[in-house]
Formats: sequence, C-alpha cells, structure tokens
Amino acid sequence: MTSITRCAACKYLRRRCSSDCIFSPYFPSHNPQRFASVHSIYGASNIGKMLQQLPVNLRAEAADSLYYEAQCRIQDPVYGCVGIISILQQQVNHVQNEIAKAQAEILVLNANTTTAQGQPHSDEYHQLAHEDDAATPIVDTFYSNRGFLT
Repeated sequence: MTSITRCAACKYLRRRCSSDCIFSPYFPSHNPQRFASVHSIYGASNIGKMLQQLPVNLRAEAADSLYYEAQCRIQDPVYGCVGIISILQQQVNHVQNEIAKAQAEILVLNANTTTAQGQPHSDEYHQLAHEDDAATPIVDTFYSNRGFLT
C-alpha cells in the first residue's frame, strides 16, 4: 500500500490530497508557509478558482505571483506591492535627476574647455561657466528649460 504525500494546502486544510489536487504542484508539502501566506490573503477557494481558470502552463507563475503579493500584503497591509512599486519609482526619478545634473555639469566643463581654447561659445554656456558659486540652480534651469528635468 503506497501513501501519497499530502501537499501543503491539503495539510493546512486537513483534508485528503487526491492525485489530481489543483494545489499539489504549486504548494509542495515541504513548504507549508507558502500556502499559509496565500491562504491568509486570498482564501483556499479563491486560490483554487484562480488556478483552475488558467491554462496549465501559466499556473506556476500565477502561484508564484500570488505568493509574492501575499507576502507583500502581509508585510505592508495598506499598500502591499504598490508600496514597493512606489518606492522604486521614486528611486528611478531621483537617479534620473542625478543623471541630468551630471550631464549638465559635463556641459559646463566642456564649455569651460572651449572658452579656455579661445573658441566662441553661446550666452547660455557663458552664463553657466561664470556662475561658480550658484552653478547647480543655473544647471537645473538650463536643463529644465529643455525638458531634461521633470
């Protein structure tokens, strides 16, 4: 007589695990916390319905996504994944601004180099090159007028 190892979902729900259990491939018995997290957010019935509605080839990714989203929701009940996305978007915006400032500084240095070599330069470069103590606000103005800083 062979015994079938119950999946984490069936163990958690205290039921017999059939050979065609919808949870078995995605919630293995060696990782019970995975199902417990997803169950606490979505409920077993909803998880089963979602998995059944998907093609078999997409179910593993869906189970992974449900687990990730459940973990985020447990850690941050108000924002969940959206909180993480918002933080990452703020970081991207900050880095984009830093890149724009660095590019503006490069233009200022290039303008200083061409001025030192006796080549003609535009009024904007002249203004940027001679404002040493307030270069950053001028650089910001220079780039924001051209749509680089948002």
